[in-house]
Amino acid sequence: MSDTDQSARSTVPEHVGVLGGGRMGGGIAHAFLLAGAQVTVVEREAAAADAARERIERSIDASIARGFAGDAAVLRAALTVTEDPAGFQGAQLVIEAVPEVLDLKHTALRTIEAQLDETATIASNTSSIPLGQLAGALAHPERFIGLHFFNPVPASSLIEIVVCETTAEALPEAARGWVRALGKTPITVADAPGFASSRLGVALALEAIRMVEQGVASPADIDLAMELGYRHPVGPLRTTDIVGLDVRLGIAEQLQRDLGDTFAPPQLLRDMVAAGTLGRKSGQGFYAWPDTPNPTA
Repeated sequence: MSDTDQSARSTVPEHVGVLGGGRMGGGIAHAFLLAGAQVTVVEREAAAADAARERIERSIDASIARGFAGDAAVLRAALTVTEDPAGFQGAQLVIEAVPEVLDLKHTALRTIEAQLDETATIASNTSSIPLGQLAGALAHPERFIGLHFFNPVPASSLIEIVVCETTAEALPEAARGWVRALGKTPITVADAPGFASSRLGVALALEAIRMVEQGVASPADIDLAMELGYRHPVGPLRTTDIVGLDVRLGIAEQLQRDLGDTFAPPQLLRDMVAAGTLGRKSGQGFYAWPDTPNPTA
């Protein structure tokens, strides 16, 4: 069967939940809404819930403007944003999209599991923490899998499916179907620190940051070296701005703990994060982002 045929036959779950409505969680919600799911986003407080709804609705409007053949009113009606985790009840799939902090993710996963029946799937959007370190928070780890989306979610064509030792045998194929129904391409990797994408991407980004720190070349020239010399669509430093320097730092610290000092964050990265220079979301990183619509999002 061709990928086109598989995509045509694949569907997303009817009701999908997302815990965390920040840039990544909002993007995940947007992707499932466009694929036809009812989506419930749970945030920690009213202000965060309002910001998440605004962020997702803005993303819906942008998709319509780019030619997506959907109705904005219908898509908005399919979205629920709430502070109450009970909104996940009846969902077939819930994805946690909270920051890369182990204890926070454990709490998030327990919160999700408390609302679901045993047939529902729980997924983590973690980009670096091994699933084996997360699965212990669950009473039913067999229904747990990694769905690593990439930032920005609407524009990214890749989702990394991470399978841990406890994942039920049939679940990865179901997840591949969901990914195809989103119009994206799945890759499947075994559970390991940083998986495939973060481990490679962060290694390149950290070396690029060290080169800036050492005065080897400007950020723009380092990026051009990879874009023109190696045909990367976006250089590692601009990508770091898009991902968020704080996110890169968190992933690097996790990989350093798990894999050693090869992933030790450069002091420049620590200093920029401490100064609030976080990339696109703050308006300034290795590049200026003057048109950032919501710098604090």
